Amino acid sequence: MSLVKCVVWDIDNTLLTGVYLESGDQPPGADPVLAGVLAELGGRGILHALASKNPPEAAAHTARVTGWDFAAARCGWGAKSEALTQIAAGLGLGVDTLAFVDDDPYERAEVSSALPQVMVLSPEEAAEAAGWPEFSPPVLTAEARRRGQMYTERQRRQAAEQAFGGTREEFLRPAGTRVTIAGGTIADVPRLHELAVRTRQFNSAGGNLPDLAADGPAPAGDWFGSLLTSGDHEVLTVALRDSFGDDGLVGGCVVGRRDAGTWRVRLIMMSCRAMGRGVIDALLAWLIRQAARAGAHRLEVPCVLNDRNVPLRLALASAGFRAGHRGTDQDFPVAVFQRDLAGPLPDLPGWVTAPGEHGGNVT
Repeated sequence: MSLVKCVVWDIDNTLLTGVYLESGDQPPGADPVLAGVLAELGGRGILHALASKNPPEAAAHTARVTGWDFAAARCGWGAKSEALTQIAAGLGLGVDTLAFVDDDPYERAEVSSALPQVMVLSPEEAAEAAGWPEFSPPVLTAEARRRGQMYTERQRRQAAEQAFGGTREEFLRPAGTRVTIAGGTIADVPRLHELAVRTRQFNSAGGNLPDLAADGPAPAGDWFGSLLTSGDHEVLTVALRDSFGDDGLVGGCVVGRRDAGTWRVRLIMMSCRAMGRGVIDALLAWLIRQAARAGAHRLEVPCVLNDRNVPLRLALASAGFRAGHRGTDQDFPVAVFQRDLAGPLPDLPGWVTAPGEHGGNVT
């Protein structure tokens, strides 16, 4: 089981001590134990959502009495599995990163049957979950502590985009989008590690650090710290902010030693919060421009082939990369995506600040 990114809670006899619609003028209060679990897990950057067979007012009441700002809520009388699917899609998460808590054995069985990837828990099990490894991220960063707030900002951004009327690409500039690509530092290591193990949709290594030696596994321990001091690789970070909020570091990449006219991007990773905001396209365009200006003839991105990182592979194809040599790495199928650097360079949006670019950090 991978790390849980979002816990989806039932309301009646779960987060509340009774049944909302049967309580009359005095709706039930919050279960004190599970309210404590909300706070503990939320402090670790784990999101919380609601899926309940209740009217929307029940979700608003639950938010008030628990003191928690839920990232999503689906109230209605349909299947809970469908509610979880909608929540995952709305948050840009895979259903395999969800946990579901419900007091009703029937509801738990329905979700387990329809969505076997979801961790399904009773309230009693959820009360103990804070001590489980699936709820214990290896690092805790500033971005993680602000994750709930970032998803609130995301909802505001999406509402503004819907009201905008133009295309998503046209919305980026008036939204105040700013992407900053920069060299990584030791201070960035915890966040880079967090991105490496948490991201899936935009992760060329599939969540596993790639081998950097031809005949051995990836270095143990502080992988990114080792790269920053090795001189053989360049570690880069990608930060994102706009007028709705500051997302901090949302991505990064590792570029291998440049020789024989080929640049190889050993790892590229991006948070799903950056999806649809032009960030992955901007990073790929900048890598192409940098490699070409340095005299390289080809840019390569080895990419694990799995069901989760299809969005990354589509972005690579859109940027002109084509899948070439196929093999395996740590027992995973891998394709090397290649791009010929002859011809015109891609444009870089004016809201991107990057080394070597006009107005950016000149290298």
